[in-house]
Amino acid sequence: MTSHLLHRPGSAGERRLQRAFGSEDRAERFYREQVLDHLNEQMREFVTRQEMAFVATADANGACDATFRAGPPGFLHVIDERTLAYPEYRGNGVMASLGNISETGQIGLLLIDFVRDLIGLHINGQATVAEDAELRPEVPELPTETVPGRRAEHWVLIEVEEAYIHCAKHIPRLTPAPRTRAWGSDDARRKGGDFFGAKDTSRQGL
Repeated sequence: MTSHLLHRPGSAGERRLQRAFGSEDRAERFYREQVLDHLNEQMREFVTRQEMAFVATADANGACDATFRAGPPGFLHVIDERTLAYPEYRGNGVMASLGNISETGQIGLLLIDFVRDLIGLHINGQATVAEDAELRPEVPELPTETVPGRRAEHWVLIEVEEAYIHCAKHIPRLTPAPRTRAWGSDDARRKGGDFFGAKDTSRQGL
């Protein structure tokens, strides 16, 4: 298996630590055999059947944010081998991920299949925020409703730079349980309320 990367993978920091800890040969083998600059056929099929994604972004100062997105299979829409998109809906109004994307354009997705294959897929790349009305004429196959009764106003459009496996050895097997999801609800109880008691906790430095 040959990597199709056009640039040398790995940050300066990770390569520096590889030299320090003597893992250069193992890292080079992983880069060579597992890291692609696009989604191959198996990856594209994997993406289209996932129901969740962990999303990482960072602002211009390097402050990171990690969040979670979910939807029925297909909510992560593969446009082609180098491009995918996922919908953004009204949330808490903070827009942390979209704000970070507007500053740096960098994004990382981690998709994990906890049910069938017990495997994960990392997707790193450059992201932009597109309005549905602007993107749909260019990508008419975008789903109209990615969750029942909800139509996305914005999409996060990702240009894939790296795609590689997350190994299976520590991924737990989970069994789906029936649940009625309150997609798009503004009901505080259904959204979790103040589960962690933050509203009545004193704030220091904020």
